[in-house]
Amino acid sequence: MSQVVAIVGRPNVGKSTLFNRMIGERKAIIDDISGVTRDRIYGFTEWNGRKFTLIDTGGFVKSSDDVFEKAIRTQVEIAIDEAQAIIFCTDVTTGITDLDEEVARMLRKSDKPVFLAVNKVDNNTRHLIANEFWSLGFEDTFFISAMTGSGSGDLLDAITEVLPEENELDVDPELPRFAIVGQPNVGKSSLTNALMGEERNIVTNIPGTTRDAIYSKYDKYGKAFYLIDTAGIRKKSRVHEDLEFYSVIRAVKAIEEADVCFLMIDAVDGVEAQDMAIFSLILKRKKGVVILVNKWDLVTKETNTARDIEKKIKDKIAPFNDVPIVFVSVLEKQRIFKAIDIGMEVWENRKRKIKTSKLNDVMQEVIERNPPPAHRGKFIKIKYVTQLPVYYPSFAFFCNNPKYVKASYKNYLENQMRKHFDFTGVPINIYFREK
Repeated sequence: MSQVVAIVGRPNVGKSTLFNRMIGERKAIIDDISGVTRDRIYGFTEWNGRKFTLIDTGGFVKSSDDVFEKAIRTQVEIAIDEAQAIIFCTDVTTGITDLDEEVARMLRKSDKPVFLAVNKVDNNTRHLIANEFWSLGFEDTFFISAMTGSGSGDLLDAITEVLPEENELDVDPELPRFAIVGQPNVGKSSLTNALMGEERNIVTNIPGTTRDAIYSKYDKYGKAFYLIDTAGIRKKSRVHEDLEFYSVIRAVKAIEEADVCFLMIDAVDGVEAQDMAIFSLILKRKKGVVILVNKWDLVTKETNTARDIEKKIKDKIAPFNDVPIVFVSVLEKQRIFKAIDIGMEVWENRKRKIKTSKLNDVMQEVIERNPPPAHRGKFIKIKYVTQLPVYYPSFAFFCNNPKYVKASYKNYLENQMRKHFDFTGVPINIYFREK
């Protein structure tokens, strides 16, 4: 199971600084202006051998002061529903505010582990002042400084202790796991129902109806696989919740657990920014991907409509455009089984292992035909290549000056590997190592 930890709290308490500290990179924009974080911010971190996804809810707060309280309350509700653990971030320099009290009341009602992080505790005076935060009633309270890192290790220790074990699912490891991801209301649950031949998931026209990641086992017509969708009905009071935040948490969970992701986009709306965000997330997690253009029955078609739309999509997802694109209509059950066939092929591509001898026979000829360019008179000689023993295609090229190999040459090698070996739909990792 994928583990999700959400950072919640009112604006300007240092959520983004804490997020950057925990994932070890400067990804969130930090400023003293309330609500500066506008994009969906999520990252992946590992501590004590445990991996989890960290979400900075500051990325979902609206920028207008009059909706802060409502937006934060909504995010806390979603975090309580969707995350395995919650970090409640507060600010020692302002003390406990009314909004802090409100968030604390909501979190105390949940059965999820909550870690109170009192931020900006970077001297002895502030350490004494921070003791007032014990009155919020959380046993796991930590005095930290996200800026300097003080106390963040203890916080991470406590979080990794409560995260559930990852091997909870009783699934056959030999069968592929497909996740259907995409923006709300593009037809993800309808696709699951069409494939399973039953109303496995409740389908409505309210975006974001589905809730928890669930596995459906498909075993028909000589094919067997697990289909990961997120199912369940939301309460009516949640219809207007923050769908951006909600759908990202849901997509993160499904992508983490999948081998291959079916990214559904709307044929009428085309590729939008959130589609690209989900596509980037799939690539970052090294999963296979098939793009499904749904609602194809609603598109007015001419001779080259499909070709033109496919070209537009590939231009948008470049440079990685070795991705299968299938035009489907879930409503009409048009080409949905072809999509599954292609998904199975991508799954095979992702676990493909190439013998070192064959790999070198092919790639040494490619390298001899077009050797890497010299760097300031230093010639680069690639001796041999081998596939690394990981669960997605990764290759190490051993050479005398690995740091001088240009990105353009790396792209050339990847393109040649795709040409000679079938890795359609799968990200490839190439490393240069010193011989």
